[in-house]
Amino acid sequence: MRIAMVGAGGVGGYFGGRLAQAGHDVTFIARGEHLRAMLQEGLRVESINGDFAVSPVQATDDPDDIGAVDLAIMGVKAWQIPEVAACLSPLLGPDTLVLPLQNGLEASSQLAEVLGPSPVLGGLCAIYSFITAPGCIRHIGIDPSVTFGVLQPSQASRLAEIQTALQQAGVTANIASDIRVPLWEKFLVLRWGVVGAVSRVPAGTLRRLPQARDMIDQAGREVLGVAKTQAIGLSVDALQRSSALLDSLPAGATTSLQRDVMEGRPSELDAQAGALVRLGEQVGVGTPLHTFIYHSLLPMEMQARGEIGGEL
Repeated sequence: MRIAMVGAGGVGGYFGGRLAQAGHDVTFIARGEHLRAMLQEGLRVESINGDFAVSPVQATDDPDDIGAVDLAIMGVKAWQIPEVAACLSPLLGPDTLVLPLQNGLEASSQLAEVLGPSPVLGGLCAIYSFITAPGCIRHIGIDPSVTFGVLQPSQASRLAEIQTALQQAGVTANIASDIRVPLWEKFLVLRWGVVGAVSRVPAGTLRRLPQARDMIDQAGREVLGVAKTQAIGLSVDALQRSSALLDSLPAGATTSLQRDVMEGRPSELDAQAGALVRLGEQVGVGTPLHTFIYHSLLPMEMQARGEIGGEL
């Protein structure tokens, strides 16, 4: 397949690297020192599933350099989607599909607002990976997987091709009959990152302290309460399974939301805590813990985005 990997960080770098390693025609859209390092030295991935490198790398900061592709995979942060979507038109041909892998619930709808609904799939991924240096990705936890599904009936005939490409790359690829269910299941998992962002402690501390564990459980009940109003068919053990995943993570694990908040960078606060607060308000379901965390961290988020000054 001819693939554009939009973003080359922990998500895009890993999945794009695996696809390129498997022989697919992958071009990364990246920027800055990371882009320069990939063009000069290739892409290096240190992984619990085996280290690998891609060299030479096809990469650019301009979608016009690529042209129409079979598949555009969105590997940027959730907060970047609205801006990036406006630049994707050079990648789109009559049969192009766009696969978002962002955390949260809104990436597909934000893409469809700009690109129209016909090319946009629903999707998500599972992986614990991040950039360690320009041109270098480290994957330290979670068996990498991609789950996706149709939002338009006309997309169904193409799903098997995407699944095959990902499987060739050694990635677990799941086609969901109702993509909303795994999206909400992951949203349920993300609650520990929301709690971690305000507490600023890693997974081992969160699960060991009863008070922190209570916060994670309360956050989970809030997610389930809002999901119920959306007629999402979550399994009865969804909360228990998501808690088991937290227990399986390395003690020092943190989420990208936590790391961005702690380091003063723009984060996915709005796509995670903010999204549940908005949905809860729309359907009349209280989300007091998410609301408290969102409002507590919002001034720092606005400062990181340059929306308010540095007087805080």
